[in-house]
Amino acid sequence: MTTHIQLAVEQRIAHIVFDQPNSPVNTMCQAWQHDLHSVAGQVKAKHGAGELDGVILRSTKTTFFAGADLRATMALTSADAPRVFEETQRIKHSFRTIETLGIPVVSCINGAALGGGWEVALIGHHRIAINNPKTLLGLPEVSLGLFPGASGATKMSRLLGLLKAQPYVVEGQLFDPSQGFAIGLIHALVEPSDQADADMHAAALTWIAANPSAKHPFDEIHYRMPGGTAATPAIANALSVAPAMLHKRTRGLLPAPAYALASMVEGSLVDVDTALRIESRYLAKLITSPVARNMINTFFFDMNAIKSARSRPSGIGKKKLAKVGIVGAGMMGAGIAYAQANKGIATILIDTSQDKADQGRAHTDTLLQAHVAKGVLGADAAQATLSLVTATTDMAALAGCELVIEAVFENRALKANITRAAEPHLTAGGVMATNTSTLPISGLAQASKDATQFVGIHFFSPVHKMKLVEIIKGQHTSDQAIALAFDYVQQLGKLPIVVNDSRGFFTSRTFATYVMEGAAMLGEGVAPALLENAAMQCGMPVGPLAVLDETALSLSVAVLDQTRADCTANGQTYEANAGELLVERMVKELKRSGRAAGAGFYDYPTDAPKTLWPELEALFAKPNVVQPSVQAIQDRLLFRQAVETARCLHEGVLQHVHDANIGSIMGIGFPIWTGGAAQFIYSMGVPVFAARCGELAHLYGAGFAIDDAVVATLASHTPTY
Repeated sequence: MTTHIQLAVEQRIAHIVFDQPNSPVNTMCQAWQHDLHSVAGQVKAKHGAGELDGVILRSTKTTFFAGADLRATMALTSADAPRVFEETQRIKHSFRTIETLGIPVVSCINGAALGGGWEVALIGHHRIAINNPKTLLGLPEVSLGLFPGASGATKMSRLLGLLKAQPYVVEGQLFDPSQGFAIGLIHALVEPSDQADADMHAAALTWIAANPSAKHPFDEIHYRMPGGTAATPAIANALSVAPAMLHKRTRGLLPAPAYALASMVEGSLVDVDTALRIESRYLAKLITSPVARNMINTFFFDMNAIKSARSRPSGIGKKKLAKVGIVGAGMMGAGIAYAQANKGIATILIDTSQDKADQGRAHTDTLLQAHVAKGVLGADAAQATLSLVTATTDMAALAGCELVIEAVFENRALKANITRAAEPHLTAGGVMATNTSTLPISGLAQASKDATQFVGIHFFSPVHKMKLVEIIKGQHTSDQAIALAFDYVQQLGKLPIVVNDSRGFFTSRTFATYVMEGAAMLGEGVAPALLENAAMQCGMPVGPLAVLDETALSLSVAVLDQTRADCTANGQTYEANAGELLVERMVKELKRSGRAAGAGFYDYPTDAPKTLWPELEALFAKPNVVQPSVQAIQDRLLFRQAVETARCLHEGVLQHVHDANIGSIMGIGFPIWTGGAAQFIYSMGVPVFAARCGELAHLYGAGFAIDDAVVATLASHTPTY
């Protein structure tokens, strides 16, 4: 008896119906795999008895098929690879049993078919889909550290050709039904309606009747791979540069794209069943690797936790904002204005002069016109979006706003003045927000008439590209204010993480440890080129010195000065670390403030790429210092960020591990292969992490020290699946 797949024969047509019990979707769980093997055997027997003319695959869910059971993969280790290979081969054997019977097989795709779901759809010789532009199809496995190894790489290569299949297999490019129809992966479309399922069924029966001996193209005797195999000279020439291009993109740290390409290339040189075995071996090695576990954890489980609003206060109704004000039309404010208008939110953009406000509004126009030029947006639609942005100097224009965001530079007094001027114009129950990246929210809220309705909403630059937004809860911020901020960020199509108040919060605080550890190493005599290259080789987007230049050394010094002033006001003394003192020297003594000023750790010639400032060696070199290994540098850079993440978790700045992982990757560029700063810890194990931190603290100071209480907190947050 099968529980996840139902088999029914009606008028000589076998209906294989996917219907996983107690689940909104169908997955390749162990029970489904067992059922598939059983159903494939039954279908083969019925065909052998002369009882079948065709097969139809369909789903009872609102989607066709969701893919693999990723929860089960989290327990896999390298020792499981042989078993995974055999299980994968068993699935493929069932696929091949159904599709090589010599009778037509049709896949009726009523909704999303992603990853393993698309591989299930590829069983069908003929694929019919409901033409809903919101339906996603394809193979996104590489984004989870995997590749489509349940026949997807092999079949897509044979259907499209090696070069045309690469964007879908190696890069994970998705498509909707109409796009699939255009490239030949979907063979027929039916329009969405209450009768769509019936229309698909009728179309399937018609096609089966017209094609009684259907096969896949690659199972035909005279099949030739479109464009040629990897041995074809033109294809071989194109493929010769592919590994280098992949390595440039992944730095050799993400094996999935390389495994996908290798499977495609090697598989093209052999028959389809041998190709499928090659594919299974690559998948078994990859899916049992630490990198795959790290990426599945973060980009599936943690991402779903954020998208499902697990960090949002519960019991509060969801809001959709209609009008939002922004005070400060500089780079950040203008970027937020575009993000809002692009989602249909009426936007009031305010600055001290009409000229500055207009310049901020022009940023939205510039981005919109770029879309018009590319043909992805019509001129009328662009103008309608731009009309949603009102540029003004008049605070009274904020009347009716449900949310106002102050987006000026990091000056406490200026922010306080704006808060007092803007708040009276908010609607009843409206929220005042600050876009500060470092200043504690509780302190800024002192200028508010109602600290319960004051919140931090920290965007990242450039706003139109960066998906992450950090929502910061001050000491008195209400759950209602956090919920509204969360809804607003999701309304913009961005990813909100929620943290508690702290200087620098989570992202800026952790980011600072990266750049300042790099600056400290420079001050210790580490060669700047070695430092920068080691950072990029471990997966950081750019080196710490380059990042400091991009964000402006002068900004780091301004933050340092404000921190000192705040501590003095509280009767405390702030002891700057070695990195902060070096950056301060660069700005105040050496007059090198960063890229915007044309000079920082790098020189920025107008007619050539940037280069490290030659004087760095003379200024900071220590002749008697032996240069550290690349691994030692990388450990300092990665462990320092992970230690700060652990401290944030212990102090309650972070409440959830999923916020730590998504925030560290999408906010500060922590290497993707690690799964994020918290997963970096859990992947190696808390005891191993703590031991290495002890070694680093002994060598490089208290920045790496974690005590027993922090270790206990880490242990209590260990993810379970």
